[in-house]
Amino acid sequence: MVRQYRAAGDARAVPWFNRRTPGPAAVSTVHPELHPPPPQRLAAVLLAAGSGSRLGRRPKCLLELDGVPLLLRLLDALAQAGVAEVVVVLGHYADAIGPVVAGRPERVVHNRDPEADQVVSLRLGLAALDGSADAMIVALADQPLVDAQDLRDLIDAFGARPPATEVLVPQVAGERGNPVIFSAAVRAAVLAGPATFGARQWQAAHPAAVARFVTDNPHYRTDIDTAEDQARFERDTGRMLRWPPALR
Repeated sequence: MVRQYRAAGDARAVPWFNRRTPGPAAVSTVHPELHPPPPQRLAAVLLAAGSGSRLGRRPKCLLELDGVPLLLRLLDALAQAGVAEVVVVLGHYADAIGPVVAGRPERVVHNRDPEADQVVSLRLGLAALDGSADAMIVALADQPLVDAQDLRDLIDAFGARPPATEVLVPQVAGERGNPVIFSAAVRAAVLAGPATFGARQWQAAHPAAVARFVTDNPHYRTDIDTAEDQARFERDTGRMLRWPPALR
């Protein structure tokens, strides 16, 4: 059974266990003295290999918000949140995306079979990490609102996770969100498994080691897969997503 615990409070849903005065809804059986140690070194895999088949077959991660590609916004947020090592996995449109990240400190790897299941990209990214991190984030490159504070909240929640928890998944209004954070033990188990084995398969096999970070922060659930998603985002936020001139 997947365990849940709630972050109650303001619109950003800062985890209750980081608040000085938890609200009445912030009731949990989590005991701080029983928490696993918080991660000391963080890594991330940023998945940007998709075809954008439902968005005109263009690289979604190059959509610009306030003039900045979504990919760069998330890379900057990861750096600001203290993530020490980041691997970006490219596949489709690598020729267009590559120059955008050229010269940055993140490592770039290429999925030579981007039509394969996303688990292939995940495994490539995990394998490219140097192995020194004790927790890692898997992020999607098409989430326009995830910022450094959202990532810090997720990292803090993982640091205060229930005992024996190896994976923490944000949950908004009963729906699974992203990014996901998990321990080095999960990375090792995934890489030791067959080529079709990824983090989702590990979670399915170990549900008692998965916890939900329950929050009302919509950033974790906002991504851009279709033109309808883009229109909804612009309507709900009053902010515009624009393709760079070369992709219009």
